[in-house]
Amino acid sequence: MPLRKRTSLIIVAILFCLPQFVLAASHEHHEQHAKPDTEHAHQMKAQPSRTVQLSPGLLALLNQEMGLIQQGMMDMVPAISAGEWDKVSSVGQKIKASFILKQKLTDVQKEELHRVLPQQFIEMDMDFHKSAGMLAHAAEMKNADVVNFYFFKMNTACVSCHGKYATERFPGLVKRGDEEHHH
Repeated sequence: MPLRKRTSLIIVAILFCLPQFVLAASHEHHEQHAKPDTEHAHQMKAQPSRTVQLSPGLLALLNQEMGLIQQGMMDMVPAISAGEWDKVSSVGQKIKASFILKQKLTDVQKEELHRVLPQQFIEMDMDFHKSAGMLAHAAEMKNADVVNFYFFKMNTACVSCHGKYATERFPGLVKRGDEEHHH
């Protein structure tokens, strides 16, 4: 085999194999650093729960409300897929208006909510209900892309709130200390 051809083959082989070696080395490096060491082991423990303590009456109303929101979210999935915009808009409006919570709260319960709930919880809740209103509006406009965006945003808000404030009820959403550093 002529020297020129052999040199070309060697160069091609190097160019072909080099990325494989780099990827393998990179993967090995990542695996070594992904293993928890004693310094990072404490960060991998579950973060303390931020569960809010509510009176039994208020807790019952909140659980009823959450059940209705969950049912509304579940009802929207096939309605969105079928383009049943009136139904999607109706459910979005109901969620925006807080099915029952706003209608059934006494003044004492309203005061308890504002006293006990963290400001971030209230802000997350307001944003969730605003997104429900935007979803309802997008459904009225028959805009599937925007409806899907707000449905995703609402579902993400549910996961975030449950992972932060209802960890006993949703232990699968508890964030680990090392995961919070990547966001």
